[in-house]
Amino acid sequence: MKKRILFFLLILLQIISFNYILASANAPKNYLKGKFYSSVKNNFLIATEKLQDERFAKTVIIMLANDEEGAWGLVVNKPLGSIPLALLIDPSLSTSEEREELYKLNILIFWGGPVEPKNISVIHTNEYKSASTKRYGKISITRDYSILFDIAKNRGPEKSLVVLGYAGWGSGQLEGEMERDHWILSDIDPKIIFEENSIKKWQKAYKNSFLKI
Repeated sequence: MKKRILFFLLILLQIISFNYILASANAPKNYLKGKFYSSVKNNFLIATEKLQDERFAKTVIIMLANDEEGAWGLVVNKPLGSIPLALLIDPSLSTSEEREELYKLNILIFWGGPVEPKNISVIHTNEYKSASTKRYGKISITRDYSILFDIAKNRGPEKSLVVLGYAGWGSGQLEGEMERDHWILSDIDPKIIFEENSIKKWQKAYKNSFLKI
Protein backbone atom coordinates (compact mmCIF):
# COMPACT_ATOMS: atom_id res chain seq x y z
CA MET A 1 0.00 0.00 0.00
CA LYS A 2 2.80 2.41 0.90
CA LYS A 3 4.52 1.74 -2.44
CA ARG A 4 1.30 2.57 -4.28
CA ILE A 5 0.91 5.78 -2.29
CA LEU A 6 4.49 6.82 -3.03
CA PHE A 7 4.01 6.01 -6.73
CA PHE A 8 0.93 8.21 -7.06
CA LEU A 9 2.59 11.00 -5.10
CA LEU A 10 5.59 10.95 -7.43
CA ILE A 11 3.30 11.06 -10.47
CA LEU A 12 1.49 14.09 -9.08
CA LEU A 13 4.76 15.88 -8.31
CA GLN A 14 6.02 15.16 -11.83
CA ILE A 15 2.85 16.66 -13.31
CA ILE A 16 3.18 19.79 -11.19
CA SER A 17 6.91 20.20 -11.87
CA PHE A 18 6.48 19.67 -15.61
CA ASN A 19 3.80 22.35 -15.86
CA TYR A 20 5.89 24.77 -13.80
CA ILE A 21 8.92 24.28 -16.05
CA LEU A 22 6.81 24.86 -19.16
CA ALA A 23 5.36 28.04 -17.70
CA SER A 24 8.79 29.41 -16.76
CA ALA A 25 10.50 28.50 -20.01
CA ASN A 26 7.79 29.68 -22.41
CA ALA A 27 6.45 32.78 -20.68
CA PRO A 28 6.63 35.68 -23.18
CA LYS A 29 9.24 38.30 -22.31
CA ASN A 30 7.85 40.80 -24.79
CA TYR A 31 4.29 40.87 -25.96
CA LEU A 32 2.00 43.10 -27.92
CA LYS A 33 0.10 45.19 -25.38
CA GLY A 34 -3.39 45.49 -26.73
CA LYS A 35 -6.31 47.76 -25.95
CA PHE A 36 -8.21 46.78 -22.80
CA TYR A 37 -11.54 45.04 -23.39
CA SER A 38 -13.87 44.70 -20.38
CA SER A 39 -16.02 42.16 -22.27
CA VAL A 40 -13.57 39.27 -21.85
CA LYS A 41 -14.64 38.42 -18.28
CA ASN A 42 -17.38 35.81 -17.73
CA ASN A 43 -16.93 34.26 -21.16
CA PHE A 44 -15.21 31.26 -22.67
CA LEU A 45 -11.82 32.20 -24.09
CA ILE A 46 -11.14 29.82 -26.98
CA ALA A 47 -7.80 29.25 -28.67
CA THR A 48 -7.74 29.60 -32.46
CA GLU A 49 -5.47 27.61 -34.74
CA LYS A 50 -3.24 30.69 -35.07
CA LEU A 51 -2.08 30.29 -31.46
CA GLN A 52 1.41 28.76 -31.55
CA ASP A 53 1.87 28.08 -27.82
CA GLU A 54 1.56 24.29 -27.56
CA ARG A 55 0.38 24.47 -23.95
CA PHE A 56 -2.78 26.27 -25.05
CA ALA A 57 -3.50 24.49 -28.34
CA LYS A 58 -7.27 23.99 -28.73
CA THR A 59 -7.82 25.27 -25.21
CA VAL A 60 -11.07 26.42 -23.62
CA ILE A 61 -10.75 28.77 -20.63
CA ILE A 62 -13.43 30.22 -18.38
CA MET A 63 -12.41 33.85 -17.80
CA LEU A 64 -12.98 34.86 -14.19
CA ALA A 65 -11.27 38.24 -14.03
CA ASN A 66 -10.26 40.89 -16.53
CA ASP A 67 -9.29 44.50 -15.88
CA GLU A 68 -6.60 46.94 -16.89
CA GLU A 69 -4.10 45.18 -14.60
CA GLY A 70 -4.46 41.81 -16.31
CA ALA A 71 -6.68 38.75 -16.60
CA TRP A 72 -6.95 35.18 -15.34
CA GLY A 73 -9.06 32.10 -15.90
CA LEU A 74 -9.18 28.31 -15.65
CA VAL A 75 -8.58 25.85 -18.49
CA VAL A 76 -11.40 23.26 -18.56
CA ASN A 77 -10.46 20.79 -21.31
CA LYS A 78 -6.98 19.49 -20.45
CA PRO A 79 -7.29 16.36 -18.25
CA LEU A 80 -4.10 15.22 -16.51
CA GLY A 81 -5.38 11.85 -15.31
CA SER A 82 -6.90 10.29 -12.22
CA ILE A 83 -5.22 10.23 -8.80
CA PRO A 84 -6.30 9.19 -5.28
CA LEU A 85 -8.36 11.93 -3.67
CA ALA A 86 -6.13 11.75 -0.59
CA LEU A 87 -3.23 13.32 -2.53
CA LEU A 88 -5.20 16.56 -2.87
CA ILE A 89 -6.00 16.91 0.83
CA ASP A 90 -3.64 18.17 3.55
CA PRO A 91 -2.83 15.16 5.79
CA SER A 92 -3.39 17.26 8.91
CA LEU A 93 -7.06 17.68 7.99
CA SER A 94 -7.98 14.00 8.08
CA THR A 95 -7.58 10.99 10.36
CA SER A 96 -5.57 7.95 9.30
CA GLU A 97 -8.83 6.03 8.78
CA GLU A 98 -10.24 8.78 6.58
CA ARG A 99 -7.07 8.94 4.51
CA GLU A 100 -7.11 5.18 4.04
CA GLU A 101 -10.58 5.52 2.53
CA LEU A 102 -9.60 8.56 0.45
CA TYR A 103 -6.75 6.60 -1.14
CA LYS A 104 -9.34 4.20 -2.51
CA LEU A 105 -11.19 6.98 -4.34
CA ASN A 106 -9.71 8.19 -7.62
CA ILE A 107 -10.63 11.58 -9.05
CA LEU A 108 -9.92 13.08 -12.47
CA ILE A 109 -7.87 16.29 -12.30
CA PHE A 110 -7.40 18.95 -14.97
CA TRP A 111 -4.59 21.34 -15.91
CA GLY A 112 -5.98 24.79 -15.21
CA GLY A 113 -2.97 26.71 -16.51
CA PRO A 114 0.77 27.17 -15.90
CA VAL A 115 0.51 29.64 -12.99
CA GLU A 116 0.69 28.32 -9.38
CA PRO A 117 0.29 24.63 -10.35
CA LYS A 118 -0.26 23.61 -6.69
CA ASN A 119 -3.34 25.81 -6.47
CA ILE A 120 -6.52 23.68 -6.38
CA SER A 121 -9.86 25.00 -7.65
CA VAL A 122 -13.09 23.08 -7.99
CA ILE A 123 -15.45 24.33 -10.71
CA HIS A 124 -18.97 23.12 -10.02
CA THR A 125 -22.69 23.59 -10.48
CA ASN A 126 -24.41 26.31 -8.47
CA GLU A 127 -26.53 24.19 -6.12
CA TYR A 128 -23.48 23.50 -3.91
CA LYS A 129 -22.06 26.15 -1.57
CA SER A 130 -19.45 26.28 1.20
CA ALA A 131 -17.66 29.07 3.07
CA SER A 132 -15.22 29.74 0.21
CA THR A 133 -17.61 29.29 -2.71
CA LYS A 134 -17.81 32.15 -5.21
CA ARG A 135 -20.47 32.26 -7.87
CA TYR A 136 -19.54 33.31 -11.40
CA GLY A 137 -22.85 33.44 -13.25
CA LYS A 138 -23.68 29.94 -14.50
CA ILE A 139 -20.96 28.18 -12.46
CA SER A 140 -19.33 28.39 -9.02
CA ILE A 141 -15.79 27.86 -7.75
CA THR A 142 -14.76 26.52 -4.35
CA ARG A 143 -11.22 26.42 -3.00
CA ASP A 144 -11.44 24.84 0.47
CA TYR A 145 -10.88 21.19 1.33
CA SER A 146 -14.45 20.68 2.54
CA ILE A 147 -15.70 20.22 -1.02
CA LEU A 148 -13.24 17.37 -1.59
CA PHE A 149 -14.50 15.60 1.54
CA ASP A 150 -18.08 16.20 0.39
CA ILE A 151 -17.29 14.77 -3.05
CA ALA A 152 -15.79 11.70 -1.37
CA LYS A 153 -18.96 11.25 0.71
CA ASN A 154 -21.31 11.85 -2.25
CA ARG A 155 -22.46 15.13 -0.69
CA GLY A 156 -20.70 17.37 -3.19
CA PRO A 157 -22.05 19.28 -6.18
CA GLU A 158 -24.01 17.53 -8.90
CA LYS A 159 -21.18 18.16 -11.37
CA SER A 160 -17.62 19.29 -10.72
CA LEU A 161 -14.15 19.70 -12.21
CA VAL A 162 -10.99 19.64 -10.07
CA VAL A 163 -8.36 21.96 -11.54
CA LEU A 164 -4.66 22.54 -10.72
CA GLY A 165 -3.17 25.97 -11.51
CA TYR A 166 -4.60 28.78 -13.58
CA ALA A 167 -3.90 30.83 -16.71
CA GLY A 168 -2.89 34.46 -16.19
CA TRP A 169 -1.97 37.47 -18.33
CA GLY A 170 -0.33 40.80 -17.50
CA SER A 171 -1.70 44.22 -18.36
CA GLY A 172 -2.79 44.26 -22.00
CA GLN A 173 -1.18 40.89 -22.76
CA LEU A 174 -4.37 38.96 -23.43
CA GLU A 175 -5.82 41.80 -25.50
CA GLY A 176 -2.67 41.82 -27.62
CA GLU A 177 -3.01 38.09 -28.25
CA MET A 178 -6.64 38.62 -29.23
CA GLU A 179 -5.65 41.35 -31.68
CA ARG A 180 -3.42 38.73 -33.29
CA ASP A 181 -6.47 36.45 -33.61
CA HIS A 182 -5.07 33.92 -31.12
CA TRP A 183 -8.30 33.86 -29.10
CA ILE A 184 -12.04 34.25 -29.64
CA LEU A 185 -14.96 34.38 -27.19
CA SER A 186 -18.26 32.62 -26.60
CA ASP A 187 -20.85 32.36 -23.83
CA ILE A 188 -19.96 30.14 -20.89
CA ASP A 189 -21.91 26.90 -21.20
CA PRO A 190 -21.89 24.54 -18.18
CA LYS A 191 -22.76 21.63 -20.46
CA ILE A 192 -19.45 22.16 -22.25
CA ILE A 193 -17.47 22.57 -19.00
CA PHE A 194 -18.75 19.27 -17.62
CA GLU A 195 -18.76 17.37 -20.94
CA GLU A 196 -17.27 13.93 -20.25
CA ASN A 197 -15.36 13.85 -23.53
CA SER A 198 -12.81 16.68 -23.13
CA ILE A 199 -11.86 16.56 -26.83
CA LYS A 200 -15.36 17.73 -27.74
CA LYS A 201 -15.20 20.81 -25.48
CA TRP A 202 -13.05 22.89 -27.82
CA GLN A 203 -15.09 21.88 -30.87
CA LYS A 204 -18.39 22.83 -29.23
CA ALA A 205 -17.13 26.09 -27.71
CA TYR A 206 -15.49 27.15 -30.99
CA LYS A 207 -18.70 26.45 -32.90
CA ASN A 208 -20.59 28.75 -30.48
CA SER A 209 -18.08 31.64 -30.67
CA PHE A 210 -19.71 35.02 -31.17
CA LEU A 211 -16.99 37.64 -30.98
CA LYS A 212 -13.66 38.13 -32.73
CA ILE A 213 -11.51 41.08 -31.65
